[in-house]
Amino acid sequence: MSGLRLYPAIDVREGRVVRLAQGDYARETRYADDPFLIARNYADAGAGWLHLVDLDAARSGGYTLAPLLARLKSETGLRVQTGGGVRSEADVEALLAAGADRVVVGSLAVREPGRVAGWFARFGSECITVALDTRRDEAGRWRLPVHGWTEEGGKELETLAAAYADVGLRHLLCTDIARDGMLTGPNVGLYRYLCARFPQLAVQASGGVRGSGDLLSAREAGCAGIVLGKALLEGRLDLAELLAGAGTC
Repeated sequence: MSGLRLYPAIDVREGRVVRLAQGDYARETRYADDPFLIARNYADAGAGWLHLVDLDAARSGGYTLAPLLARLKSETGLRVQTGGGVRSEADVEALLAAGADRVVVGSLAVREPGRVAGWFARFGSECITVALDTRRDEAGRWRLPVHGWTEEGGKELETLAAAYADVGLRHLLCTDIARDGMLTGPNVGLYRYLCARFPQLAVQASGGVRGSGDLLSAREAGCAGIVLGKALLEGRLDLAELLAGAGTC
């Protein structure tokens, strides 16, 4: 998997490590009471990055994981890509000050792209990840739900990705919501299209990873990174083995 960056993921809700099925807050599986211990295990396995999501904030706003983020930075050496509830420039500034290496902007990136685009100049394109998480509608269009994927955002994936690519976006995280937490494999066709259409973007795949073959498929599709969630938590993947073959972490 040379050249594919791995992002072990921790989603936190009410202080616990959880996974949602297809973004549905009513379909939650709990895995651990201490997200720090899970993150430290990932660091011990050789991870260089962690993808940390505040699920409570994603739906209601108000990032709550700053103490955890600060502890991760001081005690594990992990670089952290994190988001959930980012609603303002001040939120981005606060997360970077707390130790975030990249701040993930989701709902606001869909609702107010002009505002978010201005942050690339202020904070640098390496410090912002735009999350365009998508669900295909009955007409075959890739729509962009917001607020923890609970509301329709009114925009389409290709249009908004193109707009961001034109104004300096570097890191694009795209989750196929229908596959998230389902262990059915990532949507390789979607990522192949995005990587070919926007070669200037470092695309991160997310949703559905179940085995090492999915990582190979994502790399071959052109992805720069891939988020690993449920498959790691359930022991279906060995992170140390994956990192040994990834060539980068």
